[in-house]
Amino acid sequence: MRHSALLCVAVFFGQAAGLLGQSDPSASASTPALPLPLLPIKVLMQSPADTNTDLQIICLFRSTPENILHGSLIETNEKLHGLLDRIRKPELFGGELGETMLLTPPEGTLAAKRLLIIGLGDSASFTPERMEFVGKIALREANRAGVAHPFFAPTILDGGVTKFATGQVAEQVVRGFREALATHAIVQNAGAAKSRIVEDVTFLAGPKFAKDTQAGIDRALAAETNPTR
Repeated sequence: MRHSALLCVAVFFGQAAGLLGQSDPSASASTPALPLPLLPIKVLMQSPADTNTDLQIICLFRSTPENILHGSLIETNEKLHGLLDRIRKPELFGGELGETMLLTPPEGTLAAKRLLIIGLGDSASFTPERMEFVGKIALREANRAGVAHPFFAPTILDGGVTKFATGQVAEQVVRGFREALATHAIVQNAGAAKSRIVEDVTFLAGPKFAKDTQAGIDRALAAETNPTR
């Protein structure tokens, strides 16, 4: 079955959707492929500070003075009355790669019911390949939190790293989703996990970057059709 992309139009946001998942990419030629439920991935042009969702996921680089917030991260921090500034300390939320923190925004701040922050580690040595690991964490944590429709924002640009295309980042994130799907399917098939709760993921991108973000997702979907690893 070919993966396809749908172009939809919201009131003033563009959306695009793709389907991730068909078979276990780790299966050998002699092993029957383990069917994976499809995971729709939609691109939405909206700030994570404005989303109305059960779970908004954002990412933060290591908590150092030079890693200042930009754009939507400033908006998110302002709506949280400076909470991000207060916790972004090495001894509090250090922003180390894979570090997570789950918040419940107070009423009257963010519309999202919960906010999951994932650490990105050092910004100076960042490469898009790091986001595959982050994608796995995002999908697994959303599933563990019992959220069917999580929203994900890589917030790389708003974290101050601008030398990589958003499509490069999105491709790696979706590869991480793929690996998390495959692992969960194997564990569930072994009777060691319940059915996956996450039904789809909404991937946030700025208006200037939505097309490139979608292109990166499409590349990851194509790699899923003909996995090489």
